[in-house]
Amino acid sequence: MPHVIDADRCTSCGACAEVCPEEAISEGTDSYAIDPKTCTDCATCTAECPVDAISQQ
Repeated sequence: MPHVIDADRCTSCGACAEVCPEEAISEGTDSYAIDPKTCTDCATCTAECPVDAISQQ
């Protein structure tokens, strides 16, 4: 299942993008977004997010 970022909770700190081994996370206009085609569901970003804005869809 792909991971998604809750835009309402995301503070745009960028911690998730820094640790993503697949570079599947990019900065959008209001928050970060995960490319489901590139994401391998390793959950590294989930563990790194300080506001728990990332979950599996």
